[in-house]
Amino acid sequence: MLLNLIAFQIGWFACVLGGARGWPWLGVLVTAAAVALHLYRAVRPRTEAVLIGLSGLLGFVADSLLTGMGLLRFPSGQFHANLAPYWMVAMWMLFATTFNVALNWLKPRLGLAALLGMSAGPLAYYGGAQLGGVSFENPTASLLAVAGVWTLAMPLLLVIANRWNGMAKIAPTSAEPGRSGTAGRPG
Repeated sequence: MLLNLIAFQIGWFACVLGGARGWPWLGVLVTAAAVALHLYRAVRPRTEAVLIGLSGLLGFVADSLLTGMGLLRFPSGQFHANLAPYWMVAMWMLFATTFNVALNWLKPRLGLAALLGMSAGPLAYYGGAQLGGVSFENPTASLLAVAGVWTLAMPLLLVIANRWNGMAKIAPTSAEPGRSGTAGRPG
């Protein structure tokens, strides 16, 4: 779990500082290394890769919406001014590596996940702004919108992570193949 948290923090800083300094590729490279290490350690890497890809897709859509609405502005790494930069998408993918490891305890607590998303999401974007990775035309409106996105995204991503858990020793299913669920009952 400690390695998971350290890799996430290094990747987060590489993404934000790389984006802020005009080196958006830096965060993507560091994230690629962290994701590769994560997938190497996964019991079922393909399953975990689906989760990471879905998180990146959700992040691209969410941050592109906020960017297109003029609530977020990024200094580098955008293919179009209304789209999220690729280093932010990488950061969403990096965050997905924590769902089945460091944040695994949060999966059955979706209400708490929503509250954490509502508070930690804006704090992360505010921290990114302090480092120069993002800016806001109207900070209050922008951070409220980020809070709304993360209030929904955090529990949704944990539900997806529960379904696409490549770190679990046994795949999450309702019943094991070949079992009818009547074990122990007299026939």
